[in-house]
Amino acid sequence: MNYLALGDSYTIGTGASDESHSWPSIIAKRLGAELTNPAVNGYTTLDLIRDELPYLQRLQPDLVSILIGVNDLVQGRSPDAYRRSLATIYDEVAKDPDRRVAAISIPTWSYVPAAADFGGKDRVDNLTRSFNDIAKEAARARSFTWVDISKASTSGIGSRGWIASDRLHPGDAQYAVWAEAIWSAVRHSWG
Repeated sequence: MNYLALGDSYTIGTGASDESHSWPSIIAKRLGAELTNPAVNGYTTLDLIRDELPYLQRLQPDLVSILIGVNDLVQGRSPDAYRRSLATIYDEVAKDPDRRVAAISIPTWSYVPAAADFGGKDRVDNLTRSFNDIAKEAARARSFTWVDISKASTSGIGSRGWIASDRLHPGDAQYAVWAEAIWSAVRHSWG
């Protein structure tokens, strides 16, 4: 099986000790799938449309995951702008009716020290919730598996390796918990 992981730093695994600790790598290993992960730090939905969507035609993947939006949020794109560009992504992915797709929520990240640089905990929480509501509605409208990793992303706050040294991204421990939550949601349909 070919597995395409679309997204940003959370998908490429920024903060992990190496790429094998990213959640898509963990999922691919469990499936015995060949992973293509073109995700890039700082990417918005617009960047994904331009640079990552062409992989759909090249690879014709059986499985696709999409976790995108936090950079739209921090760069000040409106929820409506996010909705429009996310619909473009989801519609393109949905063109193959046999493709199995998981849409992953933006994690809860308002507790990380770097959240202060983006307006603080309350602002980050409110915007993240708004963007996740948009993604959830769009995913369900296309019969994608929706995976909310909000609880997983806060379940180990304060534990060793939970947040990377950049004070923003997850560490290995957090990515492993995300992988468990995502695996629980997709294992029957993807396995």
